[in-house]
Amino acid sequence: DIYNDIELEPQDIRRINPFDWENEFVDIFADGGFDVVIGNPPYIRIQAMKEWASIEVERYKKLYYSAKKGNYDIYVVFVEKGLCLLNSDGILGFILPHKFFNAKYGEPLRSLIAEGQNLNRIVYFGHEQVFENATTYTNLLFLNKSPNRKFKFINVNNLRNWRISNASLVGDIHSREVTSDEWNFIVGPDSEIFKKLSSMPVKFGEISNIFVGLQTSADTVFLFKNTYLSDNEITTVISKELDEKIELESELLKPIVRSGSIGRYWAKPTALVLFPYEKIDGKFKLISEMVMKTKFPKAWDYLLKNKKLLSNRERGKFKGKGWYQLYPKNLDTWEQYKIMLPYMINRLSAFFDEDSYYFVNVTTGGFGVTVEEKFGHSKYITGLLNSKLLDWYIKNVSTTFRGGYFAANKQFSVQLPIRTIDFDNPEDVALHDRMVTFVEKMHQLYKDIDRAKMPQDKELIQRQIDATDKQIDKLVYRLYDLTDEEIKIVEVEG
Repeated sequence: DIYNDIELEPQDIRRINPFDWENEFVDIFADGGFDVVIGNPPYIRIQAMKEWASIEVERYKKLYYSAKKGNYDIYVVFVEKGLCLLNSDGILGFILPHKFFNAKYGEPLRSLIAEGQNLNRIVYFGHEQVFENATTYTNLLFLNKSPNRKFKFINVNNLRNWRISNASLVGDIHSREVTSDEWNFIVGPDSEIFKKLSSMPVKFGEISNIFVGLQTSADTVFLFKNTYLSDNEITTVISKELDEKIELESELLKPIVRSGSIGRYWAKPTALVLFPYEKIDGKFKLISEMVMKTKFPKAWDYLLKNKKLLSNRERGKFKGKGWYQLYPKNLDTWEQYKIMLPYMINRLSAFFDEDSYYFVNVTTGGFGVTVEEKFGHSKYITGLLNSKLLDWYIKNVSTTFRGGYFAANKQFSVQLPIRTIDFDNPEDVALHDRMVTFVEKMHQLYKDIDRAKMPQDKELIQRQIDATDKQIDKLVYRLYDLTDEEIKIVEVEG
């Protein structure tokens, strides 16, 4: 009984209903354990369990290595327990989320499996949905108690075809390639180019500072969607919180780029944020109540109407002085040269913001990036990020979602291989400068197509965009030293 060294109330014992495997299956454990453990464990994050099973949550952290890190999901504990129940020749088969392949909380379980070389077979469903009434991204995980030299990885791109004819991409992977690091298993013709790119020494995370957008903790008060900044001193907006039109001083409003409004070489503000700050010595400081009352009376009156809600944000963290502030993180990072990246993508996209100084709203997805110039100009990096090659790469390491979407958050973007420039090499410098020229051209072309009125003008500009895009991809293939066969793989899948 795993609870026999702690005192439990009768109601807790009844609710938990502890189970002693070895006492219940004496004969089986006398022979070393079960031959097979099979099932569909529950998928529940411990944040939810804490409300009704706080004793178990803390107990699992002490008893199971897989529960050691972060806000784990209960299924990782089931995998570890299942392994413990097997005899030396036993096999485990579970259907469970593949999120632990890449999630931070999955690291202990990945480490446990890698060290034991337990992997026998993985059937990976990606974004295909196995369960009809739930959106869950799953895999079939088969583990042996005894170590395996290699395991079979089966990538199912079409669930219906797989069910009918076992249509899938299949390959063997050596167990020595499996570690506690994120699991990105690639089989078939893609595997060699993936290994080649993964072995490049410099990754995006090493040359950049990636930061998230503004957090208000009260978007219904601070954020005004589908609104543009007026050229006048006063801008009329619609407050979602008050459900009415209000007037605010334009000086306190900043343009916001939201999800879906950052693309390849372009970004468009689709909202405004109330930003009650002034810049002093290069840093944003919250405007005092006295100045707000006298200089910005309309904004102050609006904030006062929402004082109760704003004071109670973050469990009362903002009560008292400064109750109308935004979440004090990354306020000073946005008004500078930066690359902007959307979070949820169907194509990796980047925009270099050198004159608009747009902000991004954290709750709707997007990041800002500054790059160390010694590795190449930000425009050069922007060209790499918008290439088919890095789009292909991130889709092989990222989490997939329904509708063909991928996550391009920091966890995955930091892994992107970056071809840095040797500025002492004239050929490298020439390639770098050519990329910068191409990116500047793309930025201008997207401005031109946005302003064009006539369909024939738009069509002409689009042809120029497509042609320049191809030139950038060719340049990237040269920079990364891809063979013709490797280029075909990227082009076909891209």
